[in-house]
Amino acid sequence: MVFGLTLRIMRIVSGIAKGRKLLTPSLQDVRPSKDRVREAIFNSLTSFGLIEDRHFIDLFAGSGALGLEALSRGARKVTFVDNKKACIDVVQKNVAALGLEKNTEIILSDYVHQLGQIQAENVVLLDPPYKFENWESLLNSIKAEVVVIESDRNVSIMETWNIIKTKKYGTTMVAIAVKPLGKCL
Repeated sequence: MVFGLTLRIMRIVSGIAKGRKLLTPSLQDVRPSKDRVREAIFNSLTSFGLIEDRHFIDLFAGSGALGLEALSRGARKVTFVDNKKACIDVVQKNVAALGLEKNTEIILSDYVHQLGQIQAENVVLLDPPYKFENWESLLNSIKAEVVVIESDRNVSIMETWNIIKTKKYGTTMVAIAVKPLGKCL
């Protein structure tokens, strides 16, 4: 461990930065997505045509691994948001190490303050700490047409969202959901 950073065996799975290592913050409630979970998420997003030239919002960025995977696979831009300075510092280091600064925006803020900035065409990556309880409020507030949810349990999704894929990976549940046309405004 160096200055609160840990280099776990965590890498970008595919794309232009494939195989590159990522730093992770050494904070108790930061749980970076496992490589196989990220691979499955982004393989699914690719099969649905939901990566190329899209703007992603990594709303609980942590190490930035989800958003960086999106950039590596062809996303146009990623906005990283986290309320912990240690996480933002790690995201900045990871973005710089991969040379992806021009395609990113990094914001130190609580997720609630960023909800109004999310546009319908964004893909929102939701990987909050596992004890997160405000799913209904969060999902009701998001104006985007696509969300990716990573949690330790099934998340009840309201009728305003259609789940297009759900899968369990060990203790991790992943769901990809879209809003029907006309519901994201």
